[in-house]
Order: sequence, then structure tokens, then C-alpha cells
Amino acid sequence: MVVRPFRQVDVFTSTPYLGNAVAVVLDADGVTTEEMVRFTRWTNLSEATFVLSPTRAGADYRVRIFTSADGDAELPFAGHPTLGTCHAWLEASGRVSDVVVQECEAGLVQIRRQENGTLAFAAPPITRYEPAAEELVEHIASCLRIRRDEIVDAHWVDNGPGWIAVLLGDADAVRALEPGFVDLDLGVVAVEPNVVVRAFFPRGGATAEDPVTGSLNASLAQWLLDTDRVSVPYVSEQTTGRVHVSRDGDGTIWVGGGTVTCIRGEVMLPSRAAPADRRSS
Repeated sequence: MVVRPFRQVDVFTSTPYLGNAVAVVLDADGVTTEEMVRFTRWTNLSEATFVLSPTRAGADYRVRIFTSADGDAELPFAGHPTLGTCHAWLEASGRVSDVVVQECEAGLVQIRRQENGTLAFAAPPITRYEPAAEELVEHIASCLRIRRDEIVDAHWVDNGPGWIAVLLGDADAVRALEPGFVDLDLGVVAVEPNVVVRAFFPRGGATAEDPVTGSLNASLAQWLLDTDRVSVPYVSEQTTGRVHVSRDGDGTIWVGGGTVTCIRGEVMLPSRAAPADRRSS
């Protein structure tokens, strides 16, 4: 067993315990995939991340992101784990940098420090971007326990986790949702009178709700901007969290928010080949 530095970070909030938590294991070289899955499940959080030495030029670190949902899957990208991991890595390393490059399964993701001190990531490309078929929209309405005509639009906006965006007519309708069993990763949004988001997904045979979701807000932003439904910058409300969305002149969408460490310490995880002189940091 090897002692490894650990952080639990709350994301999309500046107030502890009001955002979306992620467990971050630093110095995770040598930890097997099986151990990562086991540890993620043990944390009882939606995601845990493991920081490794980078393998691609230009990356500051490499991260593997695991979720306890969807059969303990590894995610190519996820938003709040990205910001939480970067926060933990900066804190532990003592680095002072305005730009950090993260390597993950989805590629290289740029993260920058904003003027207010919060972190924001550059939205990754959407891998599936097309209107949802009518049969699927009818199924979504059934899952959400609403009428089909309450759905204004529905569109695939998958940037890794598998999101389908569902647009409702007003913010109160989104807040009032009480879905049944949801067997898809659904991001529900309204833009009137302000942007309100909720995220539902299957977990353990039941419907779970994500408190605040960076990947969903990133892909929603692209769709809402493409269809002229919002202008930037804007702030979306998702349960108790707040997500700040902006866009550069080159079209890059940035998704950011507050990050705060709630737990700092060490964890014990085995290594396939731990160096004899390895020390915790």
C-alpha cells in the first residue's frame, strides 16, 4: 500500500458543501484500473479522479475520471471533476499558473484562471450533435412525467457522458420536475426568464440527479448559442450551484465556477510497482 495525497473538492460554489463534490487522488501512478473503480465506488460520490504523470506533450498532468454510475465506467471527460482536479493539483503542487493543460481520455483540455479567481475549462468538442428522434422525445416526456407538447426541443449534445438536451418553456417548469425512472442521461434546461438546468441519469436501477454538471452546461451552451436562445456571458442555475459561461472571439466556450477544498489528507492505495523511496507530498 502506498500513501497518496488526497483532496475532496466542492465545485461550482465558493461556499463549502453547496456544490458538486469530487474525490481527487494525487500522485496516482501505479494504481490499477480495478483499484480506481473500487475506490470510486467506496467514496459514494458521483465521480473520483486520479492524477497521473502526463503522456502527451504540452500537458501538465493526466487524469482518469471514474463514475460510480453506469456500471462504474471511466469517463472520457467530465466538467466538475476537471475543475476539481485542477484545483487540487494547483493546491498540492504549489503552482501559480493562469493556464493549465489537462490530459484526459477526450484529449487535451485547457483550464484557465478567470479574473475573479475561479477556474474555467474550454468546452471539449461534441461527439454527437443532432436532433433527437420523435420516438425518443416521446420516451423522454414519459420519463420526465410531462406531456410531449411541454418539450420545446430536444437534441443530442454528447461531449463524453452521453447527454441529451431537453428544452422546456420556462424555468419554473424545470424546477418543478419530478421524473420517474430515467434510463438516459438527460439535461433539462429553460432560458426564460433565466437559464435553469437540471441533470438526471440512471444509477443503481433508479433515477439520480447531479447537483451541478460542467460537461452538460458546456454542451448546452453550444446548442443554446447555435440556436440564438442565449447570449454570453450568462450564469446558469443548477440546484444550489452556479455555472458561469462565456465565449472568446474565436468561438471557444468557457465553463467555470468556484472551487473549494473541503477535505485534505492522505489515502492508502496499492501500487503495481511502488518505488522504494516513494513519499507522500
